[in-house]
Amino acid sequence: MPVRIPAARASEVAIIGAAGVTSFAPFYMMLPGAEERLASQTVHWAPRWERNISFFRNPTEKSVQTVAPHIERAVKKFHSGGHWERAAVATHRNIQKRFPAKLAKPATEPK
Repeated sequence: MPVRIPAARASEVAIIGAAGVTSFAPFYMMLPGAEERLASQTVHWAPRWERNISFFRNPTEKSVQTVAPHIERAVKKFHSGGHWERAAVATHRNIQKRFPAKLAKPATEPK
């Protein structure tokens, strides 16, 4: 029986397409005249991209403004809690417990 391969989902097609474009871009830019072709395509497509991006910009800005205070508060709470300092002190204490002889002796240069 032949092996049955399931149909690719839209997300798989998009990811594989983006990977293909990304991997081919350096070779495309090595071709002669690539910068001129890229500039002409940018002039052609940029107005459409600008119109389409406005559909996403406003909702994204609103969601960022909604979430930003909560994230800022969490970051302040995390940094003011002294988590990093406690972790550093605990790590130093554990190193001193495990290797007391090596830390007590000053390093000497071989003669």
